[in-house]
Amino acid sequence: MTIEVLNESGVPVDEKALAGLSRHVLDGMRVHPLAELSVLLVDEAAMAKLHEEWMDEPGPTDVLSFPMDELRPGHTPGGGDEDGEADSGVLGDVVLCPAVAERQAREAGHSTGDELELLCAHGILHLLGYDHAEPEEHREMFGLQAELLSSWREKRGG
Repeated sequence: MTIEVLNESGVPVDEKALAGLSRHVLDGMRVHPLAELSVLLVDEAAMAKLHEEWMDEPGPTDVLSFPMDELRPGHTPGGGDEDGEADSGVLGDVVLCPAVAERQAREAGHSTGDELELLCAHGILHLLGYDHAEPEEHREMFGLQAELLSSWREKRGG
C-alpha cells in the first residue's frame, strides 16, 4: 500500500501518525494492499481555493476528498479476482487544513492531532463511497469512523 503524506500547510503535523492511521483505515476496510492514497495538508488560502473551485462554497473547510478509481471496501465496481480479492488502484486524495482542524479541536476539547486523524479517516471513508447526506448514511459512516478511530487509538495504546 502506498500512502503519501505531504505537508504544505506550514504547520508542524505528525505525518507519520497520519500515514499509520491511513494504513489502519484502509486495512480495516479491506482495501487492496497495492492501493495508492495521497494525504495533502494545506494552508487556509489553498483550502479556500479548492473549496470554492470544487464545492462552490466560500472559505476554507476542514477536509476535502477527491476519489480517483472508485475503489470500495473489499471490492471494486469491476469485481475482483476469483478469491474475492479487491483490485488495486489509486484511491485518491484527501486534503486537510490543519488551521481549520485546530479551531475545531479547541471547540471539541481535544488535540489538533486527534482532529486531523478524525478528518483523515472521514476523508478516506468518502473516497470509499461513504456519505452522510441522509440520516441512515450518517449513522453508518460516523459509526464506522468511530470504530476505526477507536481501534486505531487502542492499537497505539492511547
